[in-house]
Amino acid sequence: MTAESAPRERVRDAERTRAEIIEVATHEFADQGYAGARVDEIAAKTRTTKRMIYYYFGGKEGLYLAVLEGAYQRIRALEQELDVEHLEPVEALRRLAEMTFDHHESHPDFVRLVAIENIHYAKHLSSSASREVLAAPALDVLTRIMERGRAAGLFRDDLDALDVHMIISAFCVFRGANRYTFKAIFDRDLFDPRLRDHLRAMIGDLVVSHVTAGRP
Repeated sequence: MTAESAPRERVRDAERTRAEIIEVATHEFADQGYAGARVDEIAAKTRTTKRMIYYYFGGKEGLYLAVLEGAYQRIRALEQELDVEHLEPVEALRRLAEMTFDHHESHPDFVRLVAIENIHYAKHLSSSASREVLAAPALDVLTRIMERGRAAGLFRDDLDALDVHMIISAFCVFRGANRYTFKAIFDRDLFDPRLRDHLRAMIGDLVVSHVTAGRP
């Protein structure tokens, strides 16, 4: 290893270590909650130490906030990567709803973390310096779709992107957050593979029907 490559390798090692800590901590916080998660346990499941976790994140609260930010950043990145500009507005909206459905299904930790943070009245997320960055991508994509739909005379003009985002999130988060209580009461598993296509189509239908209600 040359003298020039050594600093770059140390940076890469630090990035890998930090990513590993966040990955393990994501599962730990999602499983145990903020109060129940232990930094000692997270350190034991990684190739690092409690001291290094404090070095990277400043403590348990800093680590938890990094986990929250990372969870939101992942879905925002998917939203930004979604290629909907070539689609008609109705199909673009449906595609975004289906992508959110797929993400929340494959990332149950995200749904649990959102629920946990709401228990804490979003105290940690409210302190994040990245709040605007976490919000903007979701609304940017939806705003463009909504503007095209209104310009084409397809969508209602009394809804904004945040209204539609709320509807999509409500359905997809409910499915993950209430899976077990819903099954206990109604004996229907919302993650039953036999229901998946039905529920995935349902969120698309709900959103499209709402934004096109009253239009010719």
